[in-house]
Amino acid sequence: MEINGEADLKSPLLQCPNDVVITVSPPNQNLNKKIRTLVFKVLGITCSSCVASIEAALGRLDGVQSVMVSVLQGQAVVKYVPEVITAKMIKETVEDTGFEVAEFPEQDIALCRLRIKGMACTSCSESVERALLMVDGVKKAVVGLALGEAKIHFDPNVTNTDCIIKAVEEDAGFGAELISSGNGLNKVYLKLDGKTSPDDLTVIESSLRSLEGVNHVEIDVQEHIATISYEPDIIGPRSLIQCIQEAGSGPSTYQAILYTPPRGGETERHQEIIVYRNQFMWSCLFSVPIFVFSMVLPMLPPYGNWLRHKVINMLDIGMLLRWILCTPVQFVIGKRFYAGSYHALRRKSANMDVLVALGTNAAYFYSIYIMIKALTSESFEGQDFFETSSMLISFILLGKYLEVLAKGKTSNALAKLTELAPDTACLLTLDAEGNVISETEIDTQLIQKNDILKIVPGAKVPVDGLVIDGQSHVNESMITGEAMPVAKRPGDKVIGGTVNENGYIRIKATHVGSETALSQIVELVEAAQLAKAPVQKLADQISKFFVPTVVLAALLTWLGWFIPGQAGLYPRTWIPTAMDAFEFALQFGISVLVVACPCALGLATPTAVMVATGKGASLGVLIKGGNALENAHKVKTVVFDKTGTLTVGKPTVVSSVLFSEVSMADFCNMTIAAEANSEHPVAKAVVEHAKMLLQKHGSKNDHFTEVKEFEVHPGAGVSGKIGERAVLVGNKRLMHLFNVPLGSEVHRYVLENEHLARTCVLVAIEGTAAGAFAVTDPVKPEADRVISYLHSMNISTVMVTGDNWATAYAIAKQVGIQKVFAETDPLGKADKIKELQLQGTNVAMVGDGINDSPALVAADVGMAIGAGTDVAIEAADVVLMKSNLEDVVTALDLSRKTMSRIRINYVWALGYNVLGMPIAAGILFPFTGIRLPPWLAGACMAASSISVVCSSLLLQNYKKPLRANTA
Repeated sequence: MEINGEADLKSPLLQCPNDVVITVSPPNQNLNKKIRTLVFKVLGITCSSCVASIEAALGRLDGVQSVMVSVLQGQAVVKYVPEVITAKMIKETVEDTGFEVAEFPEQDIALCRLRIKGMACTSCSESVERALLMVDGVKKAVVGLALGEAKIHFDPNVTNTDCIIKAVEEDAGFGAELISSGNGLNKVYLKLDGKTSPDDLTVIESSLRSLEGVNHVEIDVQEHIATISYEPDIIGPRSLIQCIQEAGSGPSTYQAILYTPPRGGETERHQEIIVYRNQFMWSCLFSVPIFVFSMVLPMLPPYGNWLRHKVINMLDIGMLLRWILCTPVQFVIGKRFYAGSYHALRRKSANMDVLVALGTNAAYFYSIYIMIKALTSESFEGQDFFETSSMLISFILLGKYLEVLAKGKTSNALAKLTELAPDTACLLTLDAEGNVISETEIDTQLIQKNDILKIVPGAKVPVDGLVIDGQSHVNESMITGEAMPVAKRPGDKVIGGTVNENGYIRIKATHVGSETALSQIVELVEAAQLAKAPVQKLADQISKFFVPTVVLAALLTWLGWFIPGQAGLYPRTWIPTAMDAFEFALQFGISVLVVACPCALGLATPTAVMVATGKGASLGVLIKGGNALENAHKVKTVVFDKTGTLTVGKPTVVSSVLFSEVSMADFCNMTIAAEANSEHPVAKAVVEHAKMLLQKHGSKNDHFTEVKEFEVHPGAGVSGKIGERAVLVGNKRLMHLFNVPLGSEVHRYVLENEHLARTCVLVAIEGTAAGAFAVTDPVKPEADRVISYLHSMNISTVMVTGDNWATAYAIAKQVGIQKVFAETDPLGKADKIKELQLQGTNVAMVGDGINDSPALVAADVGMAIGAGTDVAIEAADVVLMKSNLEDVVTALDLSRKTMSRIRINYVWALGYNVLGMPIAAGILFPFTGIRLPPWLAGACMAASSISVVCSSLLLQNYKKPLRANTA
């Protein structure tokens, strides 16, 4: 692991010296064709010659754009034109070369995200999910209630985004809007100026489509905005603008400027807030007078006497005014509840809108009945409920308004991350000698790969890049949470969004657009916020039968008061003046309908997950959704890898020795040749030390013999032939595997160093132990403190390593770990995890995310620590963005706090229902005279949703436990 390993967070997926990229340009290639990317595993790859044979076979196929095969991950990435060649043909070609293909996607899967409008409760999100899954071609759909978004995986050969949106709107009855489509393609939006007739737009579109690297072009004819998806390795936004300018000829001149579309989520949320605010204000405009006319003025004689003045028969002015004012609230402002109810009932489900519509309609139409009876009778006296209907709608709208305000704050941490990147950057133009010709300030979105950028002290780094000149210290705390500035010199990586502290540096852009670490962190957190936690299933199950149960309870409540009232089973004095038993019972029934609405239940889990994942990201801990959060709080055992996890991960050789007559130069040459192909940190340290020894002994050999029959023995070492001599480089297990005798001198040297927590790398030439290297890797300073804190959390710790027993025990003793599994290969680590799980304990695995990927996948919670490569992100449930073990504690503690908060949220959500329903049903009335009017029941229902969201927002105050203890 490099010192500046944090910047490796989003290095390319297949990054290995043995990886080869072949760019194929087949004849008559149609550049307008759509390019797709295929990723699959290839089993049996052992060396670079395997890679070459696969890439050569695929490179000969028409329609294949590029091929990349990795030795390290055994993975292939193929970009191809689906109209020229099929994925099946690619698979068959690889199998014809003699390799087995695994994890091959059976069909093309596309991805799109939709914004869903109008969801109010869990039942709504469930209905949208059902409607989406019923669409032919949709393979997976996840709907997030708190985010108001849906993520859909579908087969583009069967359906498209238009059909998916239509299903949401027509089958589920909710508004839908496309946020994004495609698997993270780089996009740029350009505003077209100059001549923009339909013919001109066609010329511009054709010119753009003809460019190599352009995947898709879409031009909005009305707004004159071009949306272009492109391959950043081939082309960039400045080249696209130049193409548009050059497309014009003669009198036609075209211009294009960068266009930044409004952030969909923020715009939509702001719009939603305005809509609810306006609806609430309009509702209040009518409801407040109704409340005054029905509740206040009648109690203040003689000011309210005029309301009792009869208009026709028993119809008085007060009742007429209440009807006039209530009707627009019921049918204009409250039409959203009718629409929601209609769509819910049409899909044979029930949601909050059904309860509200039932309650308000019962009150309104009963009041209409009272009004008609008063209009036609000369002696009838009755009480209308117009204030119940209007105030109920007003309180619900107030609750939704406050709820969307609070929900907007749940993604504050994510919004702060997206704002880290600067708006502009200084682009340098260099001559052949590297001298600066010009400096230009450009928009950050116009940066292309391999651009040279100038970063002055105090400026933010615009994109991920490589330092090529100068030196400085960069504050990476905004990304990693680590306050200490990191030294940067030529060759070091920098992350977009970090701050250059005190020196002038030049960088070369290596990752732009959606490939930057910042963009992919945001994407990961957004995906986590959309994912459902298993505990959410409880709310989903409850919501399925909750509404019908509430309707039944309301009906029973009404009957329970109406029938005894008619039969005279309770005193007539209980019924308020001017009411009869029917009206009296109706108020109880409506109150039950409204107070029991399960809106807050659906918000209990997703809002907490949103806040927790956003807060975790701001602390440098990326949690992949509610599932990882829930599993992490159950962890009782944490398994640590040794190298790069408990230790610094920068092994150094502290001594070397010869055991035979072989010369030091020969010994070093053989070792370097054998270990040159190994990516293990210990191997790199040995090679570096062997080269130093060669220089010390006067040898300046820069060309080393290539090893033949090279083979990796996981957890043991490597073997091969150099010239005619067989060479083994590895640990004692490798020597025993090949029956190499180890004399007393070798055993003594190994034993002495293992007791000092050093790893011994033995070298055998032609079946004889020739020498050895002693390698040390210092323990991280915080390791013992982290282990101690985990023990205080009642979490046991285990070390699993491929190193020898003596070294493993020495390191374990140093940090306080009691249980050790040593000399274990990568698959053996996964087996140890499974053994621990069989003992009934939930296991978290902490590793570097590459060699430990099988164990990370096998564990209940996989934590990739350090330079979080794409491999780590794929394998792990939690990605720790910096090489600090304290974040293991942070991840586990944050999960516990979040699950505790979710339980509290359920108490808030169900508490109002459990306590409110009996009170609303009138259980206290016979003893205390206390009852819950329907409008007050509506206020309680709104309060439950607001309480849940505010409860989740308290997670924003979370502090890292270890940092707090050591501050």
